[in-house]
Amino acid sequence: PEHVAIIMDGNGRWAQQRGKARHAGHRAGVETVRRVIETCGQQGVRVLTLFAFSSENWQRPKTEVKMLMELFFTALNREVRRMKKRNVRLRIIGDISAFSDKLQKLIIESEKTTADNDCLLLQVAANYGGRWDITQAARKLAEQVEQGELKVDQITEETLAQHLSCPDVPEPDLFIRTGGEKRISNFLLWQCAYTELYFCETLWPDFDQEDLLAAFRDYAGRQRRFGRVAEQVS
Repeated sequence: PEHVAIIMDGNGRWAQQRGKARHAGHRAGVETVRRVIETCGQQGVRVLTLFAFSSENWQRPKTEVKMLMELFFTALNREVRRMKKRNVRLRIIGDISAFSDKLQKLIIESEKTTADNDCLLLQVAANYGGRWDITQAARKLAEQVEQGELKVDQITEETLAQHLSCPDVPEPDLFIRTGGEKRISNFLLWQCAYTELYFCETLWPDFDQEDLLAAFRDYAGRQRRFGRVAEQVS
């Protein structure tokens, strides 16, 4: 796959199974992110999009949200040099205006630091939701119509897609969710219209290179038809 999207699920359950606080699972999950980035780079993946914090996650206990924000800042501050060294470009997608000024500043600086890297584009979805993404794109189009820059009949799938969070990258080829749940949880709703879905039982902190390669092998065995019949594809 050229573009892989992953919901990193199971951190909390991983910690609870070991009698630890939920934040221990989130910290362990950071190590998994490193492994996945490295393997994707080795396998020739061009874009990796990770769902780190959804717009619905603000409803979690305040202590957990506070810890997640602190972990996000710490991990970002620590990993940006590693990404620079490994030629990984970072992009944060989502409404970052809800974050602290300190975190927003670090996000902007990290993106600038890695802007020239071209081996792998790492997109981290933070305070992101698929419905939010579509809504903000529709709002931008409505503003253009209101200002006379665009006519209603000029609004197409293509023009709306150009106003989504990441219009310059191909849509995901493969969507992976760890942790055993089988839903897409408001992640890249528009972009995943024809994405191949893969669900595995492995909790995110335990997700290793072999788990990722198993998903790639499963993907390689599928026939992507995009609305056509099998005979047309073959």
